[in-house]
Amino acid sequence: MNRVAMLSLHGCPVARLGERDTGGMNVYVLQTARALGEMGRRVDVYTRWHDPRDEQVMSLGENARVVHLKAGPYDRPKGDAHRDIPEFLDKLYAFRRSEDLAYDVVHSHYWLSGAAGLTLADEWGVPHVATFHTLSRKKMQSRVGERESELRACTETAIAGGVDAIVASTRQERDDLAHLYGVPAGRAHVIAPGVDTKLFRRMDPQAARAALGIAESKVILSVGRIEPLKGIDILIRAAAKLEDISDVRLLIVGGSPSSDPEVERLRQVASEVGIGRAVTFTGKVDQTELPTYYSAADVFVLASYYESFGLVALEAMACGVPVIASRVGGPRTFVRDSVTGYLIPWQCPEPYAQRIEMLLSNPGLQASMGAAAEAEASKMGWDSAARGASELYDSLAAAPWSYAAGA
Repeated sequence: MNRVAMLSLHGCPVARLGERDTGGMNVYVLQTARALGEMGRRVDVYTRWHDPRDEQVMSLGENARVVHLKAGPYDRPKGDAHRDIPEFLDKLYAFRRSEDLAYDVVHSHYWLSGAAGLTLADEWGVPHVATFHTLSRKKMQSRVGERESELRACTETAIAGGVDAIVASTRQERDDLAHLYGVPAGRAHVIAPGVDTKLFRRMDPQAARAALGIAESKVILSVGRIEPLKGIDILIRAAAKLEDISDVRLLIVGGSPSSDPEVERLRQVASEVGIGRAVTFTGKVDQTELPTYYSAADVFVLASYYESFGLVALEAMACGVPVIASRVGGPRTFVRDSVTGYLIPWQCPEPYAQRIEMLLSNPGLQASMGAAAEAEASKMGWDSAARGASELYDSLAAAPWSYAAGA
């Protein structure tokens, strides 16, 4: 079982992070494909063409590449991307025929890709592994007012019942799959994502701040998609409760500051609580630039209502930054409360403000937690995640591929 068809219909692994509908899943697909390729697997990641300037086939590293398929408008929003599945499949079939490719396993990411994967795996007679990344029913439980389409929920149920195996990032996600979708215990396998420890490494904080033009001596950082589920308004209100905000910069990385309605709403929140001048919305940032932002921070805050994993928090830890995160999903598994940061069980500003204040006012505590965070993250490389996926592929095959045989 050596060649993998990886499907990421709406999430291109080379898309710029912080754009609409790009985030941790894009990183997950990119890094898993690369790590599998380095192990000798041949991996083709099929995705919709999101940018006409990109080539159809782009290398991701040794034995791994992304294949862009023109299926629907380039700017089709994720919520409507299901319309493009038939065309996506047609283009995938054509590309496969043009290169006379045969795949041993289909690994789909997110429900849109899972729907396409059901068809492919059935027609090719190969195993289908699915990774959902987020679950619609769990999202709707997590925050009042959160809405997801019935189409998505029904499709997720069909995928959960039709695949050979599901990769869950945490035990909590495995439990959610069982309780909300009826997935048998043996079908869901917990394989934690990783972090690129070569890219995400500690830098000198003063040099990082100078590079970013930050004059303040204290920096609070948030990174990720800009949407209500991320709880960024909670972070802004928490910052407003700090004893002294005059020498603090709150950096919010992601989104499009000039055109994103949610960014505009958050600007209004910052203005209402009196800290508009202390908050900077940077917009989207290339992943290679993120270590500078992480290293400039005294504390990283992830106040999400729901996170299937929360890769950005792990990246911050790898750069030696303490993390304050909501006690949900992935952060519960890798943020060690009071050791590498703090886990907050309440979705309100006050406990966040208290923990932020503790770290900003105590350099010794900040340094010790940052060192512990860095050490914890160093244990979670992508090679481990890829090996877990590879072993899962082999468990589904009649004749497992040998690592010794390589490519």
